Amino acid sequence: MLVVLHVAHSRQVSEGKIERLRENAGLQVHLVRSTRTPTRFDGTLRVPVGKSSDPHRCVYGTFAFGLHRFRPDIVHVEEEPDSLAALQVALARRAWAKRARLVYHSWQNVRRELRPGVRALLAVTLRSADAILCASRKSEQVWRSMGFTGLTRTILPQGVDVSRFAPRPDPPVHDHFSVGYVGRLVAEKGCDTLLDAVAALAPPVELTLVGDGPERRPLEGRAAALGLAARVRFTGRLPHEAMPSVLAGFDVVVLPSRTTPVWEEQFGRVLAEAMACAVSAVGSDSGAIPEVIGDAGLTFPEGDAAALAQCLRALRESPSLRRQLGQRGRERAIAEFSEATLARQTAAFYKELAGTQESGPRARRATKSEGRTAERGTRGATRSGGVS
Repeated sequence: MLVVLHVAHSRQVSEGKIERLRENAGLQVHLVRSTRTPTRFDGTLRVPVGKSSDPHRCVYGTFAFGLHRFRPDIVHVEEEPDSLAALQVALARRAWAKRARLVYHSWQNVRRELRPGVRALLAVTLRSADAILCASRKSEQVWRSMGFTGLTRTILPQGVDVSRFAPRPDPPVHDHFSVGYVGRLVAEKGCDTLLDAVAALAPPVELTLVGDGPERRPLEGRAAALGLAARVRFTGRLPHEAMPSVLAGFDVVVLPSRTTPVWEEQFGRVLAEAMACAVSAVGSDSGAIPEVIGDAGLTFPEGDAAALAQCLRALRESPSLRRQLGQRGRERAIAEFSEATLARQTAAFYKELAGTQESGPRARRATKSEGRTAERGTRGATRSGGVS
């Protein structure tokens, strides 16, 4: 039996994935999460989590993380390697579970300049880590470029609940083409490009922007200047529980993200959720978006409003294309992004990791220690008359 201790903030952990991991006959999975969120799982240690506007500075209100209680073979931490929480777990593992394999999860797909303190922290966590699970192939490349030599795999931390995010049994009927965006209203999400594309389309086209952020007022002003005030609706933030019905009500969902010097789209979860609802997905070519969409949607060069308008026009004029992409999207969401799929991938990775021999600094230190022990034993045997 492989014992896994899974550590994650409540906003990160996917209970569906944990539930399915626990269905695996070869795994015993325990969970550490925030006291603020109820859990239906036994074998869960609920601890305080210090809030911070910067997730890299969040800390857990525990020293031991239940390591002495659960005695895990693998400690899986859904935290970035350059976070204080990652350092906390690395130090705890060193104190209470030295032989456990340590796994981090990372979304980072852009290599950025780091402050000296962050570099020092990262040196400790990377030296301690046996593996990093990444949200995209680009993230794997980033950690390799930073000198990490342990295992890396592209496995998402959170899956899509395809039983909730599903096609409507009665598809919406309306007399307009409905375009949706869900996410933060910030400059890098490229909603200005989306407004410009909608302005290039003749009515009846309606755009709904779900979310909030510092760009909301400028976007409202841009919509008015483009003559779109009557065709664009800003809903503000909506609860995640409402998202399946919201997404399923659109004809197309667009993620028009735009790369900056320090950021590019890390995944685009809303696209996977829209695809699960059999809604056509359109995204820019920023970061991981083409990797997510595959052949189940349309992509366009980031920042190119004319190209985006062409994608939307093609979908508006061809209901059969929308149906075809919607069906492909549903199939892709189930095969690639469902909680069951991610649990299966994660369980296989645990077994792979448990079957690997230790490598890197920890193994070299162990080898040196064993060598010194053997050397002392040889000297002692020689003094007593030789080695038998």
